Amino acid sequence: MKKWILTAVLALVGTFSLTACKKEWKPLAEDVKKITVGASASPHAEILEKAKDLLKDKGFDLDIKVFDDYIIPNKSVDNGELDANYFQHITYLNDFNEKNHTHLVSVGAVHYEPFAIYKGQKDSLSAIAKNDRIIVPNDTTNEARALLLLQEAGWITLKNTGITATKLDITDNPYQLEIVEMEAAQIPSARKDGAFAIINGNYAIAAGLTSDDALEFESNSGVAAQAYANVLAVHEGNEKHPAVLALYEVLTSQQIKDFITQKYGGSVIPL
Repeated sequence: MKKWILTAVLALVGTFSLTACKKEWKPLAEDVKKITVGASASPHAEILEKAKDLLKDKGFDLDIKVFDDYIIPNKSVDNGELDANYFQHITYLNDFNEKNHTHLVSVGAVHYEPFAIYKGQKDSLSAIAKNDRIIVPNDTTNEARALLLLQEAGWITLKNTGITATKLDITDNPYQLEIVEMEAAQIPSARKDGAFAIINGNYAIAAGLTSDDALEFESNSGVAAQAYANVLAVHEGNEKHPAVLALYEVLTSQQIKDFITQKYGGSVIPL
């Protein structure tokens, strides 16, 4: 009996501790002059670093936190540990909200990173052969994007040509390709495990890959640029805060557009 009571008390204490430690979201105070933004290392954090002085001129300070995954920066904005993040495209944000019941909104689009098929064990698209392994991102929205790029290359045919396509939508696979799903951040280091790999632009840049390593880019006009535009995201309710609007104004300024074009060329396209 005593053991049961002790167990119950410890369980209650543990529950209380978790509840007490969980930070509840609160809107940014109107007089806030410093915002903390989560970002992928490249190109997002690099772009934010360039934006620091421009934002300072508008009366606001910027603290940049770098992340190497797609989950924590969204969770951290939702619970108030971060004021904003800049690492994801709008389609991923919408999908994340739906699956995680989060309350993130886009302040606006900043840039677009064309997906590309990169060299793996082979360095020419014409070298494609039966049973080749193609490595693609394993998250829902980026895998669909990768499959669409494989279709553009003429390697597969999909019955669903939208941004929710999965391997189950492949209706024709003449090369009998093996589509290998992998966490997006791991693909650059693992690309030699497949004949080719499809890599997110930010991870390709961070890994030192260039347009010389990319064999085919997705089209950057129309649906792709809209569906996969990288956005500045905040918790719903903060999108009109003066500091947030000032940061977005800086990120879409001509100075930042010129920086993006000069530094990244066709790998990152300002919007």
